[in-house]
Amino acid sequence: MGDPYPITPVEVDPVRTAFRVIQTPIPHPDTVPILQRMRDLEPVAMEGQPPIMWDRGDGFLVFDAYGNQWIDFTSGVLITNAGHGRKEMTDAVAAVANHGLLTSYCFPTRERYELVAALQGVAPRGDDKIMLLSTGAEAIELCIKLARENARRIGKQNPVFVTFRNAFHGRTLGSQRAGGIPPLKEWIGYGDEHFANVPFPDGGVRSTPEENDFAAFEKSLAAQGIAPARVCGVLTETYQGGNSSFAPPAYIQKLRRWCDENKALLVMDEVQAGFGRTGAFWGFEHYGVKPDLIACGKGISGSLPLSAVIGRKALMDQFPPGSMTSTHSGNPICCAAALASLKLIQKERLVENSAKLGVVLHERLAKIKARFGDVILAVHGKGLVASMHCVKPGTTEPDGQLAWRVVGRAVQTGLMLFAPVGFAGASVKICPPLMISREALDEGLDALEAAFAHELDPATVSR
Repeated sequence: MGDPYPITPVEVDPVRTAFRVIQTPIPHPDTVPILQRMRDLEPVAMEGQPPIMWDRGDGFLVFDAYGNQWIDFTSGVLITNAGHGRKEMTDAVAAVANHGLLTSYCFPTRERYELVAALQGVAPRGDDKIMLLSTGAEAIELCIKLARENARRIGKQNPVFVTFRNAFHGRTLGSQRAGGIPPLKEWIGYGDEHFANVPFPDGGVRSTPEENDFAAFEKSLAAQGIAPARVCGVLTETYQGGNSSFAPPAYIQKLRRWCDENKALLVMDEVQAGFGRTGAFWGFEHYGVKPDLIACGKGISGSLPLSAVIGRKALMDQFPPGSMTSTHSGNPICCAAALASLKLIQKERLVENSAKLGVVLHERLAKIKARFGDVILAVHGKGLVASMHCVKPGTTEPDGQLAWRVVGRAVQTGLMLFAPVGFAGASVKICPPLMISREALDEGLDALEAAFAHELDPATVSR
């Protein structure tokens, strides 16, 4: 596709509303030399986002240094559930930093103690244990390790770890081996018979009607020559991240029973879904099940690099002291930020706000889909996460070019979106901070609809 967002300032009509301000060319000309130099310094893989230099954030708003202001529909890629730059979080971080403790390796700190205690309080079981890590991919790697060790302990022979097609679980070797997107595995250069993918039941958009029935799971394993007794764990994103697609609840409930019957672990990747994003504290609550292991990330900290694995005590205690450590596990500053974020989510009832405003979001997106239904195949998601699946007119063929253009236009008019994701990179994703107001959500959706109109029906466009 080439560079969808070249670093070239574009003259745009000024925008000044209650929540959006655009008063300069986008990107601002003063940022161009820095952005160009960054491309000399960093790999090409770091390119691909709209070329806006973020300067600061405040709640559901982000700013550059030149007076431009955006409603943030990214949450920094689903991180800032409690909002950007919240004073409670910055004060907590500053207090630890000013006290003089920036790192502690695995030595205990009060910050780590308070966070794991708080996480146990929101875990599915009262005696679940918590391992703090740095990234979502690291959490996934640990879940794979725990599932395989459990298989070894109970005598499973030649164990297989099962995941779903189109799934994304991270960019490390193990997490990409587990993922279900073949092009992301090409760099590995070889297959691994100990990982298997099965069709994901997304409700019929990319899956067939047959694949939405749990029988398809068993048939797929059988077709690959995998006996149920060999499966050590089944990992699924609570919703598939790029497309925001949920499985049918009955499917996941049958999967839970299947895992129990075959002594396999059910692992939920809650890196995107956890901490209120879907209108429930944990995304898996929509399915009425409890996983054996939970991989957390992104919204867990609200800002800084932190992740966790939460799981049944017997599983988490499989390895001896000193054998499951991480250099930055439980970094005191990250723990302070995470604890402050969790307190805000609970105090301000942001899970409930996500559920309430999620109804508004999805009703409005349904109307946008109805208006542009020829090029929007589906809108998936729950709570304050959604993806609009863009297709070429009258087909089911993904249209990444349209998605790129819509994102670019939205950014030019004061709505911050990240680059398209999902199947063939053709989904426009919406995920504002959970503390966004109804008024800001409505205005952001107005800007989103106007961006689609600008690309598809310019005569009707309004900011």
